[in-house]
Amino acid sequence: MRLTVNGLAQDAAPRPGQCLRTLLRGLGWFGVKKGCDAGDCGACTIHLDGEPVHACLVPAFRAEGRAVTTIEGLAGPCEPGAAAPAELHPVQDAVLAAQGFQCGFCTPGLIMTACALDQGRRRDLGDALKGNLCRCTGYGAIRDALDGTSRVADAAAASGTDPVGLSLPATAARAVVSGTAPFTLDLAVPGLLHLKVLRSPHAHARIERIETAAALASPGVVAVLTHADAPDGLFSTGRHEIPEDDAADTRLLDRVVRFAGQRVAAVVAESEAAAEAGCRALEVTYALRPAVLDPEAALRPGAPLVHDPADRPIAEAGIDAPPLHAHPNLAAEVHGAIGDVEAGFAEAHRTYEATFRAQRVQHAHLETHGALGWLDEAGRLVIRSSTQVPFLTRDALASLLGLDRDRVRVLCGRVGGGFGGKQEMLTEDLVALAVLRTGRPVRWDLTRAEQFAATTTRHPMRVRVRLGARADGTLTAIVLDVLANTGAYGNHAGGVIHHGCNEVIGVYRCPNKRVDGASAYTHTVPAGAFRGYGLSQTIFALESAMDELARRLGLDPFEMRRRNVVRPGDPMVSTSLEPRDVEYGSYGLDQCLDLAASALRADPGEAAPGPEWRTGTGMALAMIDTVPPRGHRAEARIRLEPDGRYGLAVGTAEFGNGTATVHAQIAASVLGTHPDRIRLHAADTDAVAHDTGAYGSTGIVVAGQATLRAAEALAAAIRDRAARRLGAAPAACRLGPEAVAGGGARVPLAEIAGGGALEARGSADGTPRSVAFNVQAFRVAVHPTRGEVRILKSVQAADAGRVVNPMQCRGQIEGGVAQALGAALYEEVRIDAAGRVANASFRGYHVPAFGDVPPTEVLFAQTHDRIGPLGAKSMSEAPFNPVAPALANAIRDATGARLAATPFAPDRIFRDVMAALEAGERADGRA
Repeated sequence: MRLTVNGLAQDAAPRPGQCLRTLLRGLGWFGVKKGCDAGDCGACTIHLDGEPVHACLVPAFRAEGRAVTTIEGLAGPCEPGAAAPAELHPVQDAVLAAQGFQCGFCTPGLIMTACALDQGRRRDLGDALKGNLCRCTGYGAIRDALDGTSRVADAAAASGTDPVGLSLPATAARAVVSGTAPFTLDLAVPGLLHLKVLRSPHAHARIERIETAAALASPGVVAVLTHADAPDGLFSTGRHEIPEDDAADTRLLDRVVRFAGQRVAAVVAESEAAAEAGCRALEVTYALRPAVLDPEAALRPGAPLVHDPADRPIAEAGIDAPPLHAHPNLAAEVHGAIGDVEAGFAEAHRTYEATFRAQRVQHAHLETHGALGWLDEAGRLVIRSSTQVPFLTRDALASLLGLDRDRVRVLCGRVGGGFGGKQEMLTEDLVALAVLRTGRPVRWDLTRAEQFAATTTRHPMRVRVRLGARADGTLTAIVLDVLANTGAYGNHAGGVIHHGCNEVIGVYRCPNKRVDGASAYTHTVPAGAFRGYGLSQTIFALESAMDELARRLGLDPFEMRRRNVVRPGDPMVSTSLEPRDVEYGSYGLDQCLDLAASALRADPGEAAPGPEWRTGTGMALAMIDTVPPRGHRAEARIRLEPDGRYGLAVGTAEFGNGTATVHAQIAASVLGTHPDRIRLHAADTDAVAHDTGAYGSTGIVVAGQATLRAAEALAAAIRDRAARRLGAAPAACRLGPEAVAGGGARVPLAEIAGGGALEARGSADGTPRSVAFNVQAFRVAVHPTRGEVRILKSVQAADAGRVVNPMQCRGQIEGGVAQALGAALYEEVRIDAAGRVANASFRGYHVPAFGDVPPTEVLFAQTHDRIGPLGAKSMSEAPFNPVAPALANAIRDATGARLAATPFAPDRIFRDVMAALEAGERADGRA
């Protein structure tokens, strides 16, 4: 058939059942993204004869003879693979000015929808944009874009000033809004094979037989991979600097399946359809085994074993794993105490004790996990992956497949969101095995259903809290008892339980503390790293309990915190008095408390919808170490290029965290230039020697520190060479955007570069570490009989040190609040009685849409961190953590109901509010 795409007549031959999205991508129009394959996310939105449609829902043959416009051609006719146009569409310009994106994966689809809106539809953007999801931004910058509000610093005002502290646009901004920024799979590879996986329908079974003959005979099938083809080595999908931090309990393809959705076999074929048909042709015989789905039940005597030693011993249990004599389903544990908690409770004027529960949450990044692999000209294995940890993935692949590290290269395109979910090796291993087996390029990207059912989630947790305080509010005792469900595998089990039990109580001064935490294996989808890394669950519990204790003491909740939080000079103690490498690089918690309280007083926000609605306010705080413990390393390399610009190589990945822009700002600040004169090469194991990865909010404080040190070393080398040319002292030479001035003369940077290569390196090891603080406050209205919550005012105050890019940092906070509101109000990965994920689609899993998310006022404490680069601190994970308890505390203030489990669904709110009202009536003698 023939169709017109972006003004270009193209011939195509759609396959039976093919959708228009895959056809367009096959023609080279990679701005059409895959996010769901169900019309739920809007990432594939195009115009068909001028009307916006979700291309994943349109059969490809229906485009015959019609005009298709994708994001690449929105501003005018173009060819596939063309660079961003010189002139953009007005909506693209507006999104550019407001920087209405972070990772940018959803941006093409959102722009295609927005530019088709008439004035009537623009009056209700919540309805107009309900079919376009964004997981990163919180929609604040998108709202500004569509209102015509710019967030970017004025170019004239920014010229000639220090770029650090300015709201400069992302380095890839034009490419993102024009749909030309290359994400992981936006690459045409000749001779490409496609991989699909058959997954277990059972929560626990042993594979007795896999019959592959019919699959191998299926048209287009090249290879079938089963446990018989997998290396024997055990590993963890979780990636850390020290591999032993995670239990080596996983095999690439295993004979025992431990959750519904686990890999059983892989089919490699000439097309996705052929690979899927090959999977359907596989015949598998299972010997079913009993399964345990609940962590409490998993730790009881006689519970079914998730990792039975009779199947295979766990070769390397992991540094945080329990001793061998412990329960076999105990994946990790933490215990610690200071002081005497019983004595602390004995002296308390008031106590409070309760149990809280936090649910499974999916990362829901719009780009699913995926990888593309091939052998380069030298026979080296190359993996292009959507990962936060390319170097750790390279090391794991080399170890698992028996290859030298220099025989494996891992690199990233732009990564479409992560939130911790891509701190895992979930696709690269199988793609690598398929490449080595077939000798041909192989691609595998997960469906949205697989993303829900077969990757990782946030750890569900049960948290028991017991607090005691004197009459003046001074805490006398804190007890925390935590049980996490790590699912079928122990990736991050130890790290999450340790981290979740640390800063949550370390932020409070109290002489008596005790923590008991455990993480249990169950036959459910594995849990893993998720924004906050265990803290969001425990902070929900502790900050809710602090609010109740303040009420029993008759204290304002802000004042209760002020009387108990740590201050500079206080030890930050959780469960041990042993020295740690965490210091007060700066301290802004007092400012954050004051800023949030003042904002609530100054502007109560919107009015309640009606007299039947009950209003209330609530707050919560959070502290987080700026770097994960036990090592986080980064290296950077920068050189003066022959044209007088700079080439900066870093290992960290850009996935909406803004590090690409911030690294350029840091280097430009040191080198006296503008960020647009720095060319960045990132997230490639060939670029630098090592980078632990973009997780734990380390993109600025570790990798940025390496960039700073490399830039400082290069600046010194340039001054030395310029001084010889200018006849001036190096200290008298001043670097500018295009030249070095000194001794009354100037020498162009290009001329300095002509004197021989100038290059410098810098490194950082992630220690010592500082702390960052966040305070969230809400004013809400609650309809008691409908269980509905309206957020009338949302404010978050953050101590991020010196804010390198205020616009980007504000976007991180807005996005963190929005994601946390989803976890607090709507989102839950539900497991059915058979252990299967019951809602493996966006249609059954409520990711907040444009109309769900209120604006959040973002306020910054004025601090300058002595540890972070140029005074900066991390601010990616932290905004998520105080949101759920602040919202719960506001609902409690409005209704009297203490919500002890997330999500706060309307039926749960209704039941708890009615129970609170009945209890109040009984207390008043009116029952």
